[in-house]
Amino acid sequence: MEDTTYAYTTSSAEHIGTPTYRPRHVPDVPEDVDFLMEHLNDPNLDLKKPRSVSSFVLKGKEAGFGSEDAESHYESDRYSTSRAESRNSTAIEFDDESPYPEVRAAVASIDDPSIPVNTFRMWFLGLFFTVAVSFTNQLFSLRYPTVFVTGVVAQLISLPMGKFLEYALPKTRFNTFGYVWSFNPGPFSIKEHVCITVMANVVVAGAYATDIIITQKVFYGQQVSYAYQILLVLSTQIIGFSFGGFMRQFVVWPSSMIWPGALVNSALFNTLHRNFGQSERGHISRERFFLIALACSFVWYWVPGLLFTALSVFNWVCWIAPNNVAVNVLFGTSSGLGMGIFTFDWSMISYIGSPLVTPWWSQANTVIAFIVMFWIITPILYFTNAWDSGFLPISSTHIFDNTANRYDPRAIVTSEGLFDEAAYAAYSPALLPAALAVAIGVLFAAFVSIFVHTFLWFRRDIARRFRSSLKDERDVHSRLMLQYPEVPHWWFAILFVVCFVVLLVTVSVFPTQLPAWAAFVGVLLSALLALPVAMLQAITNQTVPTQIMYEIIAGYMLPGRPVANMIFKVIGFIGTSQGVTFAGDMKLGHYMKVPPRMMFKVQLVAAFVSCFVVIFVQDWMLNNIEDVCTSTQADGFVCPSSNTFATASLIFGGIGPKRLFSPGAPYSSLLWFFGIGGLLPIPFYFLARRYPLSFWRYINIPVWFGGLGAMPPANGINYASWALVGFIFNFLVRRYRFRWWMRYNYILSAALDAGVVIAMIVIFFAITYPTTIEILWWGNDVWINTADTMGIPFKTIGETETIGPKIWS
Repeated sequence: MEDTTYAYTTSSAEHIGTPTYRPRHVPDVPEDVDFLMEHLNDPNLDLKKPRSVSSFVLKGKEAGFGSEDAESHYESDRYSTSRAESRNSTAIEFDDESPYPEVRAAVASIDDPSIPVNTFRMWFLGLFFTVAVSFTNQLFSLRYPTVFVTGVVAQLISLPMGKFLEYALPKTRFNTFGYVWSFNPGPFSIKEHVCITVMANVVVAGAYATDIIITQKVFYGQQVSYAYQILLVLSTQIIGFSFGGFMRQFVVWPSSMIWPGALVNSALFNTLHRNFGQSERGHISRERFFLIALACSFVWYWVPGLLFTALSVFNWVCWIAPNNVAVNVLFGTSSGLGMGIFTFDWSMISYIGSPLVTPWWSQANTVIAFIVMFWIITPILYFTNAWDSGFLPISSTHIFDNTANRYDPRAIVTSEGLFDEAAYAAYSPALLPAALAVAIGVLFAAFVSIFVHTFLWFRRDIARRFRSSLKDERDVHSRLMLQYPEVPHWWFAILFVVCFVVLLVTVSVFPTQLPAWAAFVGVLLSALLALPVAMLQAITNQTVPTQIMYEIIAGYMLPGRPVANMIFKVIGFIGTSQGVTFAGDMKLGHYMKVPPRMMFKVQLVAAFVSCFVVIFVQDWMLNNIEDVCTSTQADGFVCPSSNTFATASLIFGGIGPKRLFSPGAPYSSLLWFFGIGGLLPIPFYFLARRYPLSFWRYINIPVWFGGLGAMPPANGINYASWALVGFIFNFLVRRYRFRWWMRYNYILSAALDAGVVIAMIVIFFAITYPTTIEILWWGNDVWINTADTMGIPFKTIGETETIGPKIWS
């Protein structure tokens, strides 16, 4: 069959009447079979739907760019598949719109390059929100439950602030060495707004290295200098940005890398700027919908957050039988498995991420895996007393000694931060709660599965894109971005070299027990993992926790050095994580048509400033909040993630993986998860190839295991309520009220997050911190007076008895 090329205008559309694909003249070979098999690795693309054509051909000349109504049911027949050889083609077919309804609902397909970006008000507001978000998130990172101030909050508040500066700032023009500028170059633009939000996005997660500092100070009782803290945080936090720059052709430019998180921001940007101060006909405006949802979220959070806290943890079955240990083990939410299904607190529902953002197929993978691993396998292990876990709480971020008490790390670690083997032999072996042991095994499987999955599904894409550039991308957004110069690779190379040198100086000058060669190994592993993790995040909005593998590697390379283990883990994990974050924000800039070099500058400046803010905020908290990082802290500042971090440093860096997981060790059976993670992706890959339109293509083993990375401190109520809300909105509403979903879904997610965060800030600074007000009544006490909250185990141990292995050193 000869290929025939048709030229279309940007508004032309040829609708296909057949319910599937048009046949070739060759019998039994559908025209789109090559396309179908090529895009089988993209579960966000519905291959069963008929599609309509909207494309045009460039024949040696420029073409205009059109736009489509984002709310229409338009489907493109030309899907962007980058080909390096297309640069030499004389007739190149381009996409006029994204093939993904999520992208069409959230992203505009037009651009105005004359819009101002690099302005005084952008930098002023961007730095303001960098400091504010860093301060607030570092403050609440030590609390459970918590909701981080996301970039959405800055996105919302910065618009009226930008409009105010547009009104208030002088419009005088200045000429500085030939560069003409003004405090007020005109209307506050959407691209300025994007840069401000990106600066907030960069600092949302804080600095992972602060967990090293808090562990050294609180867990091990060490004193560390400000110079050490600043150099460690700066070098580890910024080095990953260079990895993001080198991944552009793999995870930023391709249209198949949709980045669901970036779509939330894109939808809100276009909503706010399109309808600012205006009304819409036929339906409630997005702006008004957002404000109503935000107000409702703000008002409601006062109920589960302060007035009726039992609705937050909602271990309702435990209220009926507060002293029944078996019931509390299964339905508890403090030390149990959280089988109560639901909660009325959005901060608990969205604890592992917004359920309105993550695609339903991805959520389904995670929740099924959770049920199998933590609601079936974990109870069986616990009630059969595997590893003597029946004498411990079923779920905890802590490890225990052979008297079933919390393990004392200072008993086996010297003041210099080194493992004391003699003290360990005189003290106790380390015992893991059942859920923590299973969680470790799950992470073993997740780590291996991501390499196997990436090789099976994306090996050809990765190989092809090594030869590609932005010019080879066919979708409208990539074509529009050709107007702006890209960030040269040497910018990222210089950034990497500077950060790496600072890192080597830090680990060498200060007593970290981490040799320079080990730091190099950590950076190398981080770079290797960045691409597969970024691809998974771009497609599924989920990531694979890789911390545990760095802990194991460091545990074998550097036994008996818990501080070195922590630093090695942070070097590896945060390098990958920051690279993924940088790539995700670059995708947001790609969607919003922000010049790439400006994106680079705002991200780097925000990350640099944030490092100083989080260090000083954490130091203030440790010195001013009473009982911080203890389980009895009155306001919930129990440091859940920091406790998990410290526990891991003791397990893998102090006691070491050899004593716990090597063949013959108490938890050696968990090593089977490596094989499970490596083998499971293979049959599902071949089943998807054999049955390409079946549900097999939606089974994603890295998501299956990696989505469970929040366990513990998360529990079943977090996962179950998250999946239930996701099923309602991303399956039912998306299927049966698609236009409503396209118009409001991401707006609702942003509003719920923002309302809870604002309420939480008001409650803390207006009531919790400055006053001693306590609301004492049944609704705030019933969940506390249970075996779940008190952490009572299923089995009890005698006063003179011990559990666990009798020989452990």
